[in-house]
Amino acid sequence: MRPYLPLAPGGVSLTRRLAAVVPPEDDGGEPLSERGWRATIAGIHVITAVVWSLAVLSATVGDAIEPDRRGPALSVLGGLAVAYLVAGLPAIGRGARGRAVLYLSVLVVGFTLLGWLAPELLFLLFLAYPHVWFAVQGTLTGIAWTLLLGVGSAAGPVLSAASGRPAGDVLLETGIGIVFSLAMGMWVSRVLHQSAQRASLIEELQATRAELAAAEHERGVLAERERLAQEVHDTLAQGYTSIVVLSQTAATLVSADPGAAREKLAVIEEVARDNLAEARAVVAAFRPVALDGSTLVEALRQLAGRFARETGLEVRVDTSALDGAPGLRTDEEVVLLRGAQEALTNVRRHAGASAVVLRLARVGGQVSVHVEDDGVGFDPATVTVSGLEGLRGRVAQVGGEVDVASAPGSGTRVTVRVPGP
Repeated sequence: MRPYLPLAPGGVSLTRRLAAVVPPEDDGGEPLSERGWRATIAGIHVITAVVWSLAVLSATVGDAIEPDRRGPALSVLGGLAVAYLVAGLPAIGRGARGRAVLYLSVLVVGFTLLGWLAPELLFLLFLAYPHVWFAVQGTLTGIAWTLLLGVGSAAGPVLSAASGRPAGDVLLETGIGIVFSLAMGMWVSRVLHQSAQRASLIEELQATRAELAAAEHERGVLAERERLAQEVHDTLAQGYTSIVVLSQTAATLVSADPGAAREKLAVIEEVARDNLAEARAVVAAFRPVALDGSTLVEALRQLAGRFARETGLEVRVDTSALDGAPGLRTDEEVVLLRGAQEALTNVRRHAGASAVVLRLARVGGQVSVHVEDDGVGFDPATVTVSGLEGLRGRVAQVGGEVDVASAPGSGTRVTVRVPGP
C-alpha cells in the first residue's frame, strides 16, 4: 500500500511527527498524498532558493547596507545557507529531529546577527517563519521557536542606535510578524494533522477490511469443508455402506444360491459405478448424479428401486404430488433427494423394518418428502442420529425443516420440507 505521508529516517511517519499537535475538528476530505507533500516541500525549497538569492544580490550590489557591514552580513547569509543545506533540508523534508534543532538554533542566531548587522535583510523572516513550522515536532515547539526567532531578530534594531529606527516601530513589525507566523503555523499544523488523522483512519480501515476478508475466507473454507463432509456422508459413505452389506450378503449366498449371489454382485457393481460418478460430481461441485438428466421424481423412484433390491424390503413410492407441478429449484431438489437417501440409510442400519413408504407431498407452498417404515422405532428425545443432524443444517440453508416422528415399537417417519415454487 502506498503511504499517504512520507516517512522520516528510522521509519517515523508524519502522523507521529504531528502527534503533539492539538487535534482540530475534522471536516472530512482526502488525506494529503505523498505526491502532494513532496510538491509542497519542493515549493518551499524553490522559494527559499529564489528569495535567498535576492537577499545575497541586495547585500552585494545594493547601498542599503553599510560597506563595513556588508562582508559580515554576507558571511551570516552564507552560514544560514550552509545550515539550510546540511540540516534544514532533512529537517523540513523528512522530520529529522536532531537536525531540526540544529537548523533552528542556527536560524535564531543568524537572524539575531542580521538584526545587528543588516536590518534591511530581515525580510527573510518571510522564509524563516514557515521553516520553523515545517521543521518542528508540534504546536508548542513551533510557538517557542517562533518567539525566539522574533525576539532575536528584533534585538539588534531595538538595541542598536545605528539602525535609526524607533524601537516602537521595530517591536510593532516584529509583533505583526510573530502573529502572522503563529496564525500560519496553526493553519499548517491543522491541515497536516487532519491529513495525518485521515491517513491513519484509512490505514485502520484497510487493515480492518483485510482482517474481515481473511475471516470471511476462513469462514468460506470451513463452510466448504462442512459441505464436502456432508456430501461425502450423503453419497459416498452411504454407497460404501451398501457395498459392504451387499458383499456380506453375497458371500453367504455363493454356495447356497449362486444366482442370488450374482444378483447381489451386479448391484454391488452398479452401486460402485454410481459412487464413482458421485465422487467426480462432488469434486466438480456438480448436482447429484441421480439428478443429472433426471427429474426429482425419477431420481426418487430409482433410489427406492435400488433400496428394494439391496435390502429385499417392500418399498412403496408415491410421487403423484409433483405430477405436472411447477419445478423446484436445484438446491431444493438436492435437499429432498439427500433427505430421502439419509432416511433410507437409517432404515437399513437401524429400523429392522419389513416395509417402507416413500412419498412426495405438497401442502400450501411447501413440498415435502416422507420416508416411513414399520420398524422398531426409537425415542427422538433420547437418541440423536448424526446423519439427521447434518441433514437439518443442509435443509436450513434453503429455508426448509426436518421432522422426525417415532416411538419405540411404532416405526419412524422422517419428513423433509422445502419452501417450494
